[in-house]
Amino acid sequence: MTGKPLAAARPDRLGTGPAAARPSLDDPERFGEVFDAHFAEIHGYAAKRLGPDAASDIASQTFLEAFRRRHRYDPARANVRTWLYGIATNLIGKHRRGEVRGLRARARLGPVPDEGGHADRVDARVSAEGLRGRLAGAIAALPAGERDVLLLVALADLTHEEVAAALDVPYGTVGSRLSRARKKVREALGGTNPMREGEDDHG
Repeated sequence: MTGKPLAAARPDRLGTGPAAARPSLDDPERFGEVFDAHFAEIHGYAAKRLGPDAASDIASQTFLEAFRRRHRYDPARANVRTWLYGIATNLIGKHRRGEVRGLRARARLGPVPDEGGHADRVDARVSAEGLRGRLAGAIAALPAGERDVLLLVALADLTHEEVAAALDVPYGTVGSRLSRARKKVREALGGTNPMREGEDDHG
């Protein structure tokens, strides 16, 4: 991966930093610690993207793949959480058509309920409830790479550096994809920004 080097990774739930998870990855009998710390979050991410029916399979496959590849995990590049999101996103990529069909179905549900606030300052991140109406349709229309970046930032709250590590793409690619995705979604929503105010500085 080229581009801006990964900044100091955020703390993992397993300890104070990525290296703290190393024993749990090296020892198969302790891998359950990784599962316990992150399964619910990865399952939730998969459910928001593919729906609850596929989420359990995606989450289970994510941890099975992580177990198989545990010796290839590099704590210098990312924390375990980011690494798992990358695996999950790659698995979701095998269900692109299903994801797009689901988003288009949600687009027919009608507009997102108005929670108040100025139209240019909407919710801090795209939420499960927000993936409906015109927003769902706009996200469905995005190219896969742009959709992945947008939803890793919006749903997983990853920084630009973490998204780059998760997807194994250059830092600059994350920024350009995110910028294009935001512009397309804003245009589809008539100028409403679906992301947090000031998020251009996120990461």
